[in-house]
Amino acid sequence: MHKNYVSITVFLIFSVVSLTALSQNKELLERLRDLPEVEEVNELNADSLFESKYMLMVNQPIDHDNPEGPSFSQRVFLSHIDYEKPVVFITEGYSAYYAISSRYVHELSALLGANQVTVEHRYFGKSKPEPMKWKHLTTRQAAADQHRIITILKKIYTDTEWINTGISKGGQTAIFHRYYYPDDVDASLGYVCPLNFSFEDKRVYDFLENVGSDSCRKKLLEFQKTMLKQKDIYLPMFSNKVESLNYSYPFSLETAYEMIILEYSFAFWQWGHIGCEDIPSGDVSDTAKFRHLARVSPLDYFANRGLERMRPFFYQAMTEIGYYGYDPEPFGDLISATRDNTFMFALPDTVDVEYKYNLMNKVNHWLQTNAKKMLFIYGENDPWSATAVETANNPTIYKIIKSGGSHRTRIRNLPENQQEKVYRLLKEWIGGEPHLN
Repeated sequence: MHKNYVSITVFLIFSVVSLTALSQNKELLERLRDLPEVEEVNELNADSLFESKYMLMVNQPIDHDNPEGPSFSQRVFLSHIDYEKPVVFITEGYSAYYAISSRYVHELSALLGANQVTVEHRYFGKSKPEPMKWKHLTTRQAAADQHRIITILKKIYTDTEWINTGISKGGQTAIFHRYYYPDDVDASLGYVCPLNFSFEDKRVYDFLENVGSDSCRKKLLEFQKTMLKQKDIYLPMFSNKVESLNYSYPFSLETAYEMIILEYSFAFWQWGHIGCEDIPSGDVSDTAKFRHLARVSPLDYFANRGLERMRPFFYQAMTEIGYYGYDPEPFGDLISATRDNTFMFALPDTVDVEYKYNLMNKVNHWLQTNAKKMLFIYGENDPWSATAVETANNPTIYKIIKSGGSHRTRIRNLPENQQEKVYRLLKEWIGGEPHLN
């Protein structure tokens, strides 16, 4: 009799909680649909951390200086827990296609038990205006998109803390959002995000000449030189492989092959998937050497198919946010194809660009003087740490560098003492007791 009573009680409590959640979800759905700026709301399957999840299409001006002019629809994903919980605002730098999955939970959302908003960057994925007016693809216009979305959603999440965050270019986007709208959120966390000062930031070259051990760098360079010296062996392999994959390039196959070899060292250190001991040398077969090259430096990186998808990124890189190039000097006359070793080739054919050198210097000055409550996490071996945000002159922003870390560095794989520093800052800025499970 007692067991039955307990079972009924538990069932009733669970039923009440479930009905309450359903009622809140229905209320949230109605509130989202009542927002005049939101053109479309679709309910999605949510991870167990969240009560509900929605995909929103938000109407945005193509030019925020002309709000009554042409507009486009921007894709936003909202995963909801509770109106009073913090909001993790994810500034994606590219498409946010992955966020449609019910399994997508940002580690900050899990740490803070927070609501989660993921914003697809303008000109990427489903958030493309027609026609693509390139002059409106700027950091200021993108930040205005994010500001407008926060303004809209703060009608729902009216009295809670917000933190914006992003990875790599998404982290850059979070910085620019704070630069233009410093009061939109309470704090920021940028992962492995560079602050470049040129479309060919040569700090990367110095980094690649000093990262890791002398022996590893030597072995890496010798592998690259081998692949160039024995082009008579490997270029036909490359040609056959890309033909089978139906890849084409904006330049000759020889140039594409050399570019992939130049990219090899950056990619090797960036991702850290492969150890120095795995770099093939000596009697390793030609096939194994070529497979290793393709594994580390993907053959599609310079292919037209990939470039077409990534043109908005390269436009931003060559006009405002910077990038890197390649230093051919260590290879002497082994590099035979004539070209510009920057990424100007990746720009749309119809666009002339001029890099705005002053902008990132202004952002850097703001970071050094006026930025507050910002944390940056980098991997020591990631070439993007060569152009990391400098925090030494501003005691209100922080940087953590994981020893031996790569571009895959996250809170969850930091050493315990560095994790504790992250928790302390998050508790101070956002509240609660953040901790990884």
